Amino acid sequence: MKILVLNSGSSSLKYQLFDVMGETYKVVAKGLAERIGISGSVVSIKYQNGDKKSVNIDLPSHNEALREVFNLLLAGAIKSLDEISAVGHRVVHGGEKFKSSVLVSEKVIEEIDEMSQLAPLHNPAAVLGLRAVQKALPNVPQVAAFDTAFHQTMPKEAFLYGLPLEQYTKHQIRRYGMHGTSHWYVAKECAKLIGKQGKIITCHLGNGASISAVENGQCKDTSMGFTPLAGVIMGTRCGDIDPYIPLHIMKYQNKTVDEVNTLLNKQSGMLGLSGYSDMRDVEAQYLAGDQRAIEALQTYAYTLVKFIGSYIAVLGGVDAIVFTAGIGENSPIIRKMVLDRLRWLGLELDEEANAKRGAAVEITKLGSKVRAFVIPTDEELVIAQDTVRLSK
Repeated sequence: MKILVLNSGSSSLKYQLFDVMGETYKVVAKGLAERIGISGSVVSIKYQNGDKKSVNIDLPSHNEALREVFNLLLAGAIKSLDEISAVGHRVVHGGEKFKSSVLVSEKVIEEIDEMSQLAPLHNPAAVLGLRAVQKALPNVPQVAAFDTAFHQTMPKEAFLYGLPLEQYTKHQIRRYGMHGTSHWYVAKECAKLIGKQGKIITCHLGNGASISAVENGQCKDTSMGFTPLAGVIMGTRCGDIDPYIPLHIMKYQNKTVDEVNTLLNKQSGMLGLSGYSDMRDVEAQYLAGDQRAIEALQTYAYTLVKFIGSYIAVLGGVDAIVFTAGIGENSPIIRKMVLDRLRWLGLELDEEANAKRGAAVEITKLGSKVRAFVIPTDEELVIAQDTVRLSK
């Protein structure tokens, strides 16, 4: 059977097509529709045999984007749209309503749309993707997988804020967390490697980044909060700061709410500290001896260590630390900066293993009291598996 996985952004549509045979999931094509609703839009694909193709075409909406995705799939991955058995969607915010992936109904789409106030950049895009598939493949089942679902096992003491309780009970303001599919996947894979569920700290480090404390396969705490702005320093996001700072900036620098929102989400983080948002550029400047880059990387590593240390306290110990996502999987420098500060745990970094890329690998020496791993994440695979399970 063929399973299509979609990740809808406000102006983009990422996709992967899986060929599922029993327990084997093989990616037969993947690609991206970019600049939907914007001039210069393009749709690209990479087939299983390595061939690539891209088409420059106007994409007024997600409906046209999906149509072009189907055209590219028909050009080399499938012979008919009838081969697509089900479609899985990544949805960022499920609030408290959705604690796991669900089969999509009209009511589910409406509820996802209602939670757009909690994820105004992401949930409306997911609804557009769901509606586009509903229109193009009306008889094909759809499944929604939520970034927030894995974190719904957090105890109340972990997700409540020190605000008047009605802010939670009436307005749903609480810690939700993101990247849940990734944290769940790498924690599960790590448990296989260490031979037990145990106490695992997962570090999803990309341009957006979050850290989670996982015990016996369940999330106990996570660094992102009510929005993806909270937690560790990120590419362009500030992470945790004194909550009065935005008010101070508005009052004394005469900035509007929208201007401060832009500053915190798009002009801060590594970009604000170093002048670069891409960690590869920051590392290049760091190695060249640029002082801003050196201080920025040290600050970044410090915030990671601070969260990891607090989660060791939350879990009452730690068996393993996992690095994943773009930076976590591809930056030996960051991993070393973090793990060198955690040597007091009895953790011994294996420099040779830490230099490897592209596969799951243990990066601590044999006999290390606490083990550390690099495990490539695969959120699309998790969504595909849930889609198969729920659409049967």
